[in-house]
Amino acid sequence: MNFSYLPVLIFPMLLCFRSSAAGTTPDTLNNGGNITDGETLVSSGGSFTLGFFSPTGVPAKRYLGIWFTASPDAVCWVANRDTALSDDTSGSLVIGSTGILRLLDGSGQAVWSSTTTSPAPDAVAQLLDTGNLVVREQSSGSILWQSFDHPSNTLLAGMRLGKNPQTGAEWSLTSWRAPDDPSPGDCRRVMDTKGLPEGVSWQGNVKVYRTGPWNGLWFSGIPEMPSYSDLFSNQVIVRPDEIAYIFNAATAEAPISRFVLNEVGVLQRLAWDPASGVWNTFTQSPRDECDGYAMCGAFGLCNVNTSSTLICSCILGFSPVSPTQWSMRESRGGCRRNVPLECGNGTTTDGFMVLRGVKLPDTDNTTVDMSSTLDECRARCLANCSCVAYAPADIRGDGGGSGCVMWKDDIVDVRYIENGQDLYVRLAKSEFSAEIRDRRDVAKVVVPVTAASLLVLTVTAVWKCKLRGVCRNSGDQSASNNELGDEDLELPFISFREIVSATNNFSEDCMLGRGGFGKVYMGMVDSKQVAIKRLGKGSRQGAEEFRNEVVLIAKLQHRNLVRLLGFCIHGDEKLLIYEYLPNKCLHSFLFDASSKRLLDWATRFKIIKGIARGLLYLHQDSRLTIIHRDLKSSNILLDSDMSPKISDFGMARLFSENQQEAKTSRVVGTYGYMSPEYAMDGTFSVKSDTYSFGVILLEIISGLKITSTQFTSFPNLLAYAWSLWNDDKAIDLVDSSLVESCSPTEALRCIHIGLLCVQDNPNSRPLMSSVVSMLENETTPLSVPKQPLYFSQWYLEAQGTGENANKSTNKMSVTVLEGR
Repeated sequence: MNFSYLPVLIFPMLLCFRSSAAGTTPDTLNNGGNITDGETLVSSGGSFTLGFFSPTGVPAKRYLGIWFTASPDAVCWVANRDTALSDDTSGSLVIGSTGILRLLDGSGQAVWSSTTTSPAPDAVAQLLDTGNLVVREQSSGSILWQSFDHPSNTLLAGMRLGKNPQTGAEWSLTSWRAPDDPSPGDCRRVMDTKGLPEGVSWQGNVKVYRTGPWNGLWFSGIPEMPSYSDLFSNQVIVRPDEIAYIFNAATAEAPISRFVLNEVGVLQRLAWDPASGVWNTFTQSPRDECDGYAMCGAFGLCNVNTSSTLICSCILGFSPVSPTQWSMRESRGGCRRNVPLECGNGTTTDGFMVLRGVKLPDTDNTTVDMSSTLDECRARCLANCSCVAYAPADIRGDGGGSGCVMWKDDIVDVRYIENGQDLYVRLAKSEFSAEIRDRRDVAKVVVPVTAASLLVLTVTAVWKCKLRGVCRNSGDQSASNNELGDEDLELPFISFREIVSATNNFSEDCMLGRGGFGKVYMGMVDSKQVAIKRLGKGSRQGAEEFRNEVVLIAKLQHRNLVRLLGFCIHGDEKLLIYEYLPNKCLHSFLFDASSKRLLDWATRFKIIKGIARGLLYLHQDSRLTIIHRDLKSSNILLDSDMSPKISDFGMARLFSENQQEAKTSRVVGTYGYMSPEYAMDGTFSVKSDTYSFGVILLEIISGLKITSTQFTSFPNLLAYAWSLWNDDKAIDLVDSSLVESCSPTEALRCIHIGLLCVQDNPNSRPLMSSVVSMLENETTPLSVPKQPLYFSQWYLEAQGTGENANKSTNKMSVTVLEGR
């Protein structure tokens, strides 16, 4: 399997080694034997080597370590981390008559030694092909000591991260102090076993990160773990003498992998690519600001996918302890209840609100019972006035999971996350408003089963009938008929009340972003996380956009088009419900200095090809022919796998079967992405979208906006790209962050295709079918592009600097939308 698409480890630990002794190197050190500096042990399969090394730049310090034979800089274990050998050449490793390993300096003094509780005169030391150095008794084969019980900064396949509850022994990782200093640093990764098992990172005495508890399949804060289960198996062992996490290769073909805790406390999973001879970063944690421990305080909820300046909000039913501090972006003070719980005297009217799609809170203050059902868990929590929330301890199986974990006092370190879990938060009865009791929220709110709640369920069944269109007499449904005519919508109608509840009454904390026709919010509908676009009230353009999306786009299905899930009309309110895509838009990654580094070449090339396939579907492969007319980087959304999805079809137009082009007197679009013939004459066709695609392609390659302020001698990106192309320096257009991962041949071909797409004459531009062929087949010939002049001149005139700046070219209405 090829892993060359993955970003490379940023801080390689380059080391200096002496050559091994001449002849075949054994894997075993016999009793009474020794190896000296310059000699090595090599495991039987050749995977690992044990010997002496010096960090780069520190030749006077020598350490005994184990490293990957194919990658000597990848040291995975160090014996004498606390005390380096200061003599350059005279260190030696010996195994004595009692079976104890000792590392001696030049004077014969021991600077490190192993331990044993059972001395064995026939003991030998052997380096296994797992990277484990073991001392074993030859006669019985019993392991007396092993390096796997004493990790450094690296976790290998088969190693344990955890502890022995009976003896207190712990297996944890400790970072190096610096890339050239193997001595123990300030960062540690341990297995917390106070509640449910979960990985915890410490920096000194400060807890800085949690993986979230183990849920039977993965750690709840690392939901991507199952996505590579075909490569690595993950397991948490829980028994009286051991609570530990272990990973192994799932198949013989899986790449060699290791976890490394670096000097700043980031745990990286690295995979070895033998073809390129590089360790590639597979995953890492913490990943973003929301992974910071207790970032939002007690009863706070972190959401990195919000357009608000605050990533923290309070769980429904709670408000900031200090609104002033929250307004200053200091949210660690957390939240407190709006209404006290109504628990006491053996009775309660409290209920539970389901917080879906989250990393479960810190489980230090929990009670865990793996034998309970989820219903029993709810009943036990309800009967305990100290219980503030509960969740299933194991998500495997049907019925929402099994086992019971109950939180008392505060809950901390909760965040939204893809494929997150359900957390049932206790609220007072009065917190369950009419909006929350709406039909789909019965799945979100759990109340004690009484005659009253049975009545609510009955009423809810009637609402289901109405809201699904079976009963067509509701005011909202009639309004939609008036607005949209007699179209066969093929799309669910969703009540306005439900949307108000899902967005917490359109709270700013739920807002994902805003555009030319309204705002977009995140919410939960039918137990699914969705994006809700609220069109601006009274906007004529917004009404046209709404009709386009509901009537037209609902009929389209393609992996590279965003899915429209439902709609709502309520008075002058018009709302659209889309699938929620966690990585927001291409614009937010491409033009952010830190985020763009997540877009390596393989990811960018995948995005380019995905956009092309989506456009090809719109133009040719669907049952309709659709011109998007507002294609731009902010209208390309990215899913969890960074696959692109074209969105925002408000300006789209439908062509008849034989129609080639159309003309409008009202040009609406985004400056820089509009083709010359559309911007100047109102004429549009499939070639107009080709032009916009070409602009996006060049933005993806360069990491520069079409109207970037970085250009001093050129009016825009197209002119700059053409100048480099014309001077045979096109490779200089490639984003500097791609130097490590870029394929020059593919990048140059993409630049060539981009210039073909942005030619002034639409007849010279390729169809998207040709573009897809050019991108996916290196043998497809490419024509020579012509210089794009028209747009540059139009830009100068628009700025009042061209020779025709004061002349009116036409009488069209031109509406230029925000560049984002």
